[in-house]
Amino acid sequence: MPSPTAAETDEPTPNQPSKHDRRDEFDHLRERLETLEDRLERKDDRIETLERDRDRLEATVDRLDGRVAELERATERLEADTEQLERDTDRLEADTDRLETETTRLDSVTDAALNKAGANKERIAELQSRELEKGAHLRTEQVDEHAVTVPEGRLERIEKDDGAAYYRLPEHADPLERNDSVSLAYGDLLPIQQLARMDDQRRRSAANALPTRLAAKLWQARADPSVGDDPWERGCKDVDEYVTASDLRHWIRRNEPGISESYAKKLVSRTIDSLLDLSKNRLAVRRKTERKNGLEYTERRVILPADASIPGETRRDDGSESTRRTEVTDSTSGDATADSSDPETADVHG
Repeated sequence: MPSPTAAETDEPTPNQPSKHDRRDEFDHLRERLETLEDRLERKDDRIETLERDRDRLEATVDRLDGRVAELERATERLEADTEQLERDTDRLEADTDRLETETTRLDSVTDAALNKAGANKERIAELQSRELEKGAHLRTEQVDEHAVTVPEGRLERIEKDDGAAYYRLPEHADPLERNDSVSLAYGDLLPIQQLARMDDQRRRSAANALPTRLAAKLWQARADPSVGDDPWERGCKDVDEYVTASDLRHWIRRNEPGISESYAKKLVSRTIDSLLDLSKNRLAVRRKTERKNGLEYTERRVILPADASIPGETRRDDGSESTRRTEVTDSTSGDATADSSDPETADVHG
């Protein structure tokens, strides 16, 4: 009979492991396999994470490549612009140098011309001063009244029949005895006319009292259509023009903002007093009975009689339109202030 093999016997041979050893080895291999599978799964997860990171980094690289290309194009464009600006700067610097040279030359020429003009102006002013002292009448547009030197610093502005304005010493007739007669001189004007032709600053320095300035401004509104706010009304028969006390009160409040109604009423009487005084009583005050809404009331009127003699103005004839003609007169100096005393005014009550 054949002898039994080692596999067929329960007894392990010295070179063969026992079943228990094989079981341990199997368990060990199984654990090892599970460990490797776990590690493999972790590596797979890690690979997936790295692949996602790779994809993200590739997208970032692509975006950065595009940005780099865009910046390179912008850099090239800026370099081209810089080169153009450098060329323009060089050109402008050359132009600046040329203009500075030309400006220096023109400054020298201007200084020389100004010095010559100043010397000529002094010569002309001296000649005009001497001619004025001799009685000459010189055109106003040819005379600098601030440069000429005349006795007491007084010049009179007049207008002749030729329509031109002239300067002369006060009351000096033309030594050449020309046929042109003087139409109106500044000294011929009424005080109210003199004040009315001053600007606000000169008028304020010439007349401290508000009623005086208001009277001058009221006369200016009557004589100068360009003023605009004119409360005067055209009269009839023996009255050339007039202004009522109520219209005067409203006019004062329009021209002097902040004045109350009660103070305006007081200013009306004082302004009327100044009008009469400064016009040398060419104006007058009358009371006229009016009817409004079935009621009668009496109101004062400042009137300019049709036969009043106003220097430089022509009165209208009966049935014709009123004409205001004021001769152009002025003076480099002179005080048009009225008498400081308060005149008594007939038929005017405060």
